[in-house]
Amino acid sequence: MAMLLLVMIYLAFISLGLPDSLLGAAWPVMQSDYDQPLETAGLLYMIVAAGTIFSSLASGWLNKRLGTGKVTCISVALTAVALFGIAYSPSLDWLIICAIPLGLGAGAIDAALNNYVALHYKAHHMNWLHCFWGVGASIGPIMMSYYMANQGTWRAGYVTISYIQFTLALLLVLTLPLWKLVSRRVPIDEGSTVNPDYLEERVSKERPLKIKGVKYALFTFFFYCGVESTLGLWGSSYLVNSKGMSAALAAQGVSFFYTGIMLGRLITGFILLKVTNHQLMIRLGQIAALIGTVLLILPLPVTMSLVGFIIVGLGLAPIYPCMIHETPARFGKTHSPSIIGYQMAVAYTGTTLLPPFLGLIASYTTLDVFPYFALVYVMAMLFGSEKLNGMLKKRWAN
Repeated sequence: MAMLLLVMIYLAFISLGLPDSLLGAAWPVMQSDYDQPLETAGLLYMIVAAGTIFSSLASGWLNKRLGTGKVTCISVALTAVALFGIAYSPSLDWLIICAIPLGLGAGAIDAALNNYVALHYKAHHMNWLHCFWGVGASIGPIMMSYYMANQGTWRAGYVTISYIQFTLALLLVLTLPLWKLVSRRVPIDEGSTVNPDYLEERVSKERPLKIKGVKYALFTFFFYCGVESTLGLWGSSYLVNSKGMSAALAAQGVSFFYTGIMLGRLITGFILLKVTNHQLMIRLGQIAALIGTVLLILPLPVTMSLVGFIIVGLGLAPIYPCMIHETPARFGKTHSPSIIGYQMAVAYTGTTLLPPFLGLIASYTTLDVFPYFALVYVMAMLFGSEKLNGMLKKRWAN
């Protein structure tokens, strides 16, 4: 039963990834259809992310009242309805309306499933879980590229993915009884970093945000999602406007970025079967992301820009899932649901603010600034992570 439920969780994360990359891949064509300026994509992204932040903060409350299974079902159904609405939106106003349930659904399912897997499954499962998000995020631009190249429309891509979401929502309803059964029979995974009993004794009476290191973890998540969402939203437009690619080929280029994330998490999962040093995996990933963004800046042939996207994707791959899985071990399992909810909310705040900020600057200058912003975001993420590691070493030494 635990494996069957894990398969359903993997499928839910595919569905979570499918819509995330659609707007960035389709926007070069949507922009023309709706006669909107470039930065309007940033506005839509902000609305989706705002809904995600709200539902992430409410995830602890929702889980207590509904349970992870019901929250997941409702969330997938919400995204299905939203995607169907976007496909048939006649104007920007309707796009904005449909963006609200899309964000609400994404945040609730993300926080709920991350906490469930962090508590009940091993670290390699967490990486494979987010690998399946990468599967969805990679398939989205590929499907959109197919429909734009062969049918000349982005709407069919949204319709098709909404049907996939409706199907998954039905499957999740059928497997609702598994969630409680597995929760009772699968023991909580205590993490790999510190003695959990010793940690619980020290932090259980503290407020979550007062625990040392939490704020640096939030800072790191803020810039992690800033990097990921910035490349996902503006990567296609950058390749079209600054590198001269066709819209269909640029959408494939963005899919390479998400494919890098997917493959990186698949590989990391196998590595973590043998290696338990999650902090090392996080650091190596950040260094790789730094190298990839430098490739985007250097005056190299356009094919090297595609290589840069892949390397950034590979580098980002282990960071998010390893940090999520380490949350109970770093800050205590008592507070992990709340802290993971905060991390999701702050991560999506990065999604809300940083890509639109780049879009605003690019609208007054040029999209050539895109790789420089990506580099700054990666460096900020690395700084926050290293400060957190330093604080954790001092705490464990005491």
